[in-house]
Amino acid sequence: MSTSGQASTGTFLGSRAAQALRARHNWVQLVKFCTVGGSGYIINLSVYALALDLLGYDYYVAATISFVVSASSNYLFNRAWTFRDQRGHFGRQGLRFFVVSTMAWAANIGFLSLLIAFGLGEIVAQAVAIVCVTPVNFIGNKLWSFRT
Repeated sequence: MSTSGQASTGTFLGSRAAQALRARHNWVQLVKFCTVGGSGYIINLSVYALALDLLGYDYYVAATISFVVSASSNYLFNRAWTFRDQRGHFGRQGLRFFVVSTMAWAANIGFLSLLIAFGLGEIVAQAVAIVCVTPVNFIGNKLWSFRT
């Protein structure tokens, strides 16, 4: 392959990325996604803490329960508000959202386990782990779950 072909591919990808970064609606969607994510963050940590402290569950089980509750609310809020103009079939988008969220949950469990192994408290570790997986979660949902 010629170097000019490689350069034009890089330029093409770079220009697409640059266009996406300049598009105001992408930034608005990101702010909305983070706002919904903020409510999901509060829901997740609240359910997680309740499952740990009141119900006495292991942090893996507590993280899974809090994931299901917060992912459900996030799907409904993101569908109704963040990606309102990109609504497709409720079940199909829901399944895609669930797949992306499950991948984010798996990454979250990895970060959570690592942070706890390094001595962070279980609730602080969950708070940090959620933040770590947010960018991948947004990109997956924007580009696949709510793709029109």
